[in-house]
Amino acid sequence: MNNIGNMLNSFWDQNILSYIRLWQEYPIKLVTLILDIVIVIFLAYELLRIVKDSRAWQLVKGIALLIIATALSRLFNLNILNYILSTVMDWGVILIIIIFQPEIRRALEQLGGTNRFSKFFGFDKDIITKTKEDIYKIVIAVYELAKNKTGALIVIERDIQIKDIIATGIPMDAEVSPQLLVNIFVPNTPLHDGAVVISKNKIAAAACMLPLASDQDIAKELGTRHRAGIGISKESDSLAIIVSEETGKVSIAKDGTLIADVREDVLKKILISNIVTKRFNESKNEQNKQSIKEKLKNMFKKNKK
Repeated sequence: MNNIGNMLNSFWDQNILSYIRLWQEYPIKLVTLILDIVIVIFLAYELLRIVKDSRAWQLVKGIALLIIATALSRLFNLNILNYILSTVMDWGVILIIIIFQPEIRRALEQLGGTNRFSKFFGFDKDIITKTKEDIYKIVIAVYELAKNKTGALIVIERDIQIKDIIATGIPMDAEVSPQLLVNIFVPNTPLHDGAVVISKNKIAAAACMLPLASDQDIAKELGTRHRAGIGISKESDSLAIIVSEETGKVSIAKDGTLIADVREDVLKKILISNIVTKRFNESKNEQNKQSIKEKLKNMFKKNKK
């Protein structure tokens, strides 16, 4: 017990008290310490979030147990056990890199490709490229479905969020891919009936229920899918792509208007102009407006002087 008491006193004197004296002399050090702690906690949280749902989670728990066992062996003077565990810990970094190689690569890819970081650092081109790629994938899937006369309804969320619509379906949170979109709408499968909603470059949900446009708004020969597509485009700024089960023709609903029998190249142009070009130009225009406002303010201040 005396050994434990001496170790605690030594830790208190060498670490806690020294930090307190340092803060008293240099208060700015407190800010850097807090920032340091916040960054470390954030990185630890992100790492745990990434590995939690993977096979690496069991390894993380094993490493945590190893660290605790090493600390306890040192605390209770179990020298032989401590030597063995310390030797293992010395090689731990290399072992972690080897064992976690797939997870580390995926984490770095997520860090570099995430929209949050791209927006924060102003890497709009990354977002535009990803969105264009997703549009091409959607178009490939749509015309594959059209070729086989498989009915489909795909809703692409824009600025107005449609979380209430997403909540009516089966959550997916999957990357956009032509194969997945085609498989979802295979007849007599659990997810084929309803709409797929694509939100923030992800397939958010499938089998979603959409509001139907009233009969007087559309031609009588058009079915439920077309009415649903027009309905969601009227209640939000979303775009709805409809594939007719009877004719195999592709239509797109925008702002309550249905554009029927759309060719593949035309659909690409409509999606890019309404999703990519419009969003990027609006962002650019907003920045220009702010810049003009700042210039006018500065001119007004100079004239006042």
